[in-house]
Amino acid sequence: MRPVPALALVVSTAALALSSGAGPATAAAPDSRVHVITAKSGLTSYKPELVPPGARAHVFGLTSKAFGTSVAVLVTGLLPNREYGAHAHSKMCGATGDLAGPHYQNIEDPVKPSVDPAYANPRNEIWLDLTSDATGRGVAVSKVDWTFGERRANSIVIHETHTHTHPGHAGTAGARLACVTVGF
Repeated sequence: MRPVPALALVVSTAALALSSGAGPATAAAPDSRVHVITAKSGLTSYKPELVPPGARAHVFGLTSKAFGTSVAVLVTGLLPNREYGAHAHSKMCGATGDLAGPHYQNIEDPVKPSVDPAYANPRNEIWLDLTSDATGRGVAVSKVDWTFGERRANSIVIHETHTHTHPGHAGTAGARLACVTVGF
């Protein structure tokens, strides 16, 4: 199987972090910890006509105070040659897409739903928009400068369209099609 460029980028970031001493913390350097995020699971599909049964998500991420947070997602089993939006959400997946809660925001918008570009943007949220290839495989990477504190994201939701960025619609990407729970 050929390497997936987006996943290779995150793995390269991990290697850089570990080789530069940002590996497991010692008593002298508590802020140099690297937290690894992984999930490999079948997607909970809410719209099987757009995310067919058997679709799977593979999530890999790294977070450290020195480097911020990088997340890569590889989704297989999607419809071929189609655009999808994807974001980290605040709650775990449930029986319906709404149960995953709103997008996780590093700095929370006091107005809900959040459609203000000052809050709903790829610097304050983890956006993983992807386009599937002819085989139904899609890959995306997000890199933000912040790390999770006590409040964390708990899932990645696949949406109907790529994410909109204009005021009044910022952060929206259509219906919630599928979800994977991730231990961020």
